[in-house]
This record gives sequence, C-alpha cells and structure tokens, in this order.
Amino acid sequence: MGRKMHHRMFVLLVSLLVAGISQPCWAHAILMESNPKANATIKGPELNVVLKFNVRIDAGRSHVRLSSPDGTVATLTLENQSSPEVLRTHASGLKPGAYKLIWQVLASDGHLSRGEIPFLVS
Repeated sequence: MGRKMHHRMFVLLVSLLVAGISQPCWAHAILMESNPKANATIKGPELNVVLKFNVRIDAGRSHVRLSSPDGTVATLTLENQSSPEVLRTHASGLKPGAYKLIWQVLASDGHLSRGEIPFLVS
C-alpha cells in the first residue's frame, strides 16, 4: 500500500472513532432527582415518591418496591405519568426505621435500569 492509502485509512479510522465517541449515551435511564433523596430522614407515616429520570420511561413495564425495616418488600402502585420521564407513587403506614426504595425502569430505548434509595423514617 502506498502512502496515500495509509493516510486515507488513518483518516477513516480516526473519523470512525470520533463518531463513536461523540454519539450520545442514551443506553440507560439515569435517576436525576428523587423524593425522598438518598439517605434522607423523613417524617412518616405518609410519603409521596417522585422519581425523575433523564429519558422517557415506560411506566407500564417499570416498578418501584418498598423494603421495610422488618425485611418485607411491597410493590407500590404507580400513578399515571404526568410527564414521560417521571414516576410517582405513594407509601403509607410508614413506621420509624430504615427503608429502601428499589426501582427498576424500562427506558424508551428498551434498556432496563435499576437502583435503590435508602432513607429513614423518624
């Protein structure tokens, strides 16, 4: 191969690398805001849960569970989405202790994301 061919291959390779790096990474939903915030202390017994993500969420294929201090885990009923990137639910009957919200969401691009939000009820 001549010098021109090596140069063209080099330019093509660099172009492909730059194009791959510069593509936005929308592969997973990222939790941007939450109520409660991680490690927050709230007053019970009621809690309005709000989870805001960076992308659209398929609420029909997503869920939020609540792990209680006694180790039981309950699935919380999601409300109708007021915004495509927000999930809302409600927990009641919370007694003092350490809780954890366990969420799993399906982003509009088909990728699952999971996370946990520990919090205390005083």
